[in-house]
Amino acid sequence: MAVPIFRTSVPQSRPAIHSFGPPLPCLHETSKKNSLLFCLPSELNPVRPALSFCVGTHLIPHPRKVDRGGEDAFFVSSHKGGALAVADGVSGWAEKNVDPSLFPQELMANFYYLVEDEEVNSDPQILIRKAHAATSSIGSATVIAAILERNGILKIANVGDCGLRVIREGRVVFSSIPQEHYFDCPYQLSSEAISQTYLDAKVSSMELIEGDTIIMGSDGLFDNVFDHELISTLARCKDVVEAAKALANLASTHAKDSDFDSPYALEARSRGFDIPWWKKILGRKLTGGKLDDITVIVGQVVSS
Repeated sequence: MAVPIFRTSVPQSRPAIHSFGPPLPCLHETSKKNSLLFCLPSELNPVRPALSFCVGTHLIPHPRKVDRGGEDAFFVSSHKGGALAVADGVSGWAEKNVDPSLFPQELMANFYYLVEDEEVNSDPQILIRKAHAATSSIGSATVIAAILERNGILKIANVGDCGLRVIREGRVVFSSIPQEHYFDCPYQLSSEAISQTYLDAKVSSMELIEGDTIIMGSDGLFDNVFDHELISTLARCKDVVEAAKALANLASTHAKDSDFDSPYALEARSRGFDIPWWKKILGRKLTGGKLDDITVIVGQVVSS
């Protein structure tokens, strides 16, 4: 049974998952039928243990959007080995008196209703297509979705700059590729007729093994935290719930630090954005984190 987790209004220090009851330490689906499948190993055709995710989540709204809960939304399901998604609402809609949180929230709700749809068949790109078509709210959002097959194959589809990393033995072995029209203008799904669609999604897959960790998040995480910080933070945490909270808090700290040379600042300088020349003469440079909503999902691959 799918476990829906959507955007919610949460204080800055509380993990979003707590808004839906006690934390879910692992996402497992078990049944008498499934257990029998793994009781008859063969020397000629050895059975590989089924894999699934243990999941922790944390959401910290933009400092000026705490009272509204921010504009990110996310989804976690126990379908297959685990289905995960993050949607980041586009704040520019507020200038048209549209609540930017409504579109991503409804999109993630539709992920919940459709993830087990037969036509989706564990394909995150098709899940994006059907969920987008079913979303009637005005607005737009970047989105990333991933579904883990029981055989360890992780299928990923993203539109825009929400991201995913796979960590194995202290190294990043996979990074999703962000999509953008130009700097700070990512691809996005929209209620508008002229926008990106599921056909524009970057589709990837890779084989996971027990012990791998995935980190999924909105750009509020990856604009403010370097990959080496993701790895070192994971190493200090005892479980995925603690890791998700620690990563979100680290991103929030960096976002508020005007002296931190963040991934966002480095990217901006590489694209030609910088401070006035007279400040450069004084030895200054464009630095600082990026204030944003921050959503983090951490999933550890375990044997079912």
